[in-house]
Amino acid sequence: MTWTTHRRADWILNAFLGNNAPMDIGNLASAVETGAEWIGRAPHEELQAKARPSLPTKDPFYEPPPGYQHATPGTVLRSRDVELAFLGLIPQRTMATQLLYRTTDMNGRPEATATTVIVPADVTPDRPCPVLSYQCAIDAVSSRCFPSYALRRRAQAIGSLAQLEYLLIAAALAEGWAVSIPDHEGRTGMWGAPFEPGYFILDGVRAALNAERLGLSSSAPVALWGYSGGGLATAWAAELCADYAPELDIVGAVLGSPVGDLGHTFRRLNGTYLAGLPAMVIAALMHIYPDLNRVIQEHASDEGRALLQRLESMTTAGAVLRMVKKDVGVYLDRPLEEILTMPEVQHVFDSIRLGAKVPTPPVLIVQAVHDYLIDVEDIDRLADAYSAGGADVTYHRDAFNEHLLLHPLSAPMALRWLQDRYARRPLSDHLIRTKWPTMFNPATYVGMARLAVIAAKVITGKAVQHRPL
Repeated sequence: MTWTTHRRADWILNAFLGNNAPMDIGNLASAVETGAEWIGRAPHEELQAKARPSLPTKDPFYEPPPGYQHATPGTVLRSRDVELAFLGLIPQRTMATQLLYRTTDMNGRPEATATTVIVPADVTPDRPCPVLSYQCAIDAVSSRCFPSYALRRRAQAIGSLAQLEYLLIAAALAEGWAVSIPDHEGRTGMWGAPFEPGYFILDGVRAALNAERLGLSSSAPVALWGYSGGGLATAWAAELCADYAPELDIVGAVLGSPVGDLGHTFRRLNGTYLAGLPAMVIAALMHIYPDLNRVIQEHASDEGRALLQRLESMTTAGAVLRMVKKDVGVYLDRPLEEILTMPEVQHVFDSIRLGAKVPTPPVLIVQAVHDYLIDVEDIDRLADAYSAGGADVTYHRDAFNEHLLLHPLSAPMALRWLQDRYARRPLSDHLIRTKWPTMFNPATYVGMARLAVIAAKVITGKAVQHRPL
């Protein structure tokens, strides 16, 4: 693939003066010396309708151009039009644009990742629309599960949760909102890494607002939404946005069953039907925590290390099926609890726990009491910490549902709450905690009926029209 550019002085200024930062002449000169093509107009690739998408690990689109590290976070490095399809098979009557953009990793170093942006057809510069960053539950290391791949037509991503979550993305589009769907695990699938999912999400919004071809307003109100692994990523963005992206007008964040304490979740799920989920987190974290990797290399058997390597190439569903009822302790030369209490391991679990900072935008936390995956007490503590720190927290603590069912059933409530935040209505229903099940709320079924209509259109490949809930 060949990427070409058209250099323009105003784009150079945009790249280096983003967020009103002063120009760093040294950075500009350094970027020019490296031959960084993106300092002109970011190259764009038109739709290639008949091409089967390549995995991100094999697709040159995802490789940042030389000198990208000198750009400001949120700078678009390149873009392309892509076709979307439900489950990779049913074409959708909407066009999406993918953006590769400069962002920041957990250690503050330059990084690049991609987001898939869908803009309602009736949006024009004279008719700006709100922007929603929707975080899919990627929950895997394999790039096969990244939304930028899994949502595309002809993608082979069976077992990827993002393909199912397109139904909720379509519901957001029906509200008239533009939707950014970032690869919040980055280009290497660092599931469970702290901080950087928040950076990736916020810079994805910046990139969408910076992309002239999308026609979005730089002052558009922004909201965040995610569930489970996507809720965890959304929580990082909510915690970091005030310091990292203060110029964004973030009006609210929906944290659906966020994984508040991954260490506790590991202990809770190991040896169960869902043991594959925490095992994949370990497979990812060993690449970013050298001390954790050393512990694994010293104390895991050859079979255990080989298993972690195989998990890196599996989809979420594939890993769960592979690890049903498996106890990772059988692959260790010491008792599992002894390994988990080692300082090197405990440091990792402490650093990836949510709650270090308090979100500045209002948050809606949704959590099932009878959740077999996420312990409700972990989320209770997170909600209490946020509230004690002064955050505006609405906590729907559902006493009836479980993890998977609560996501679609809480969607009408989440959409209504987001509508109110975009409209800047006061938080008159500010509830610290409620146990009233969403299944007993008549408004849930009105919303579910509408979602069913949207789902039927998605499944049959019909256009989803703009019609607010």
